[in-house]
Amino acid sequence: MRNPYQTKIESFYSQNKRMPTYSEMLKLFCFKSKNAVFKVVEKLTEAGLVAKDHLGRLIPADSFGEIPMLGLVTAGLPATVDEELTDTINLDDMLVGKKELTYMLEVDGDSMIDAHIEKGDMVIVERANQAKNGEIVIAEVDGEFTMKYFYKNGNKVWLEPANKNYKPIHPEHSLNVIAVLKAVIRKY
Repeated sequence: MRNPYQTKIESFYSQNKRMPTYSEMLKLFCFKSKNAVFKVVEKLTEAGLVAKDHLGRLIPADSFGEIPMLGLVTAGLPATVDEELTDTINLDDMLVGKKELTYMLEVDGDSMIDAHIEKGDMVIVERANQAKNGEIVIAEVDGEFTMKYFYKNGNKVWLEPANKNYKPIHPEHSLNVIAVLKAVIRKY
């Protein structure tokens, strides 16, 4: 069971991109004394949900922002599911390998729809200057940028769309890999 105070702090962090101050936690938790806030913070710190920096300010702990992993769901024929907490997962750890090289882009266009990447999706990419055959990349081709499958055969390189309405792109002058696709995020 998730701690309700942890949920409120995570919600605050999500909205404000920073941890709340003790005064803000007074209002957040509907407390009347800072001592009550101090006790909650102590419990959250002991549980490893938050930490403090060298100045005593609240910072996210490694487990901060984890969401519960409840098991499997069948995508075939309906089956019974026993909902049981099997683990927790941190989306940053799952989606972001090298934070200093990672960034997000919003997809515009439909050339990758058969790869299940649609207009409005967010893609997480990692800066790279080379790719393996078949990887989806962000590339600069003759001065313009695009997202496609990357292929190389000998000295010949080209980009393949994932939509039969588009043709492969063969560079006239240059093709430079900028980043490699790591994840696709779609909100419903």
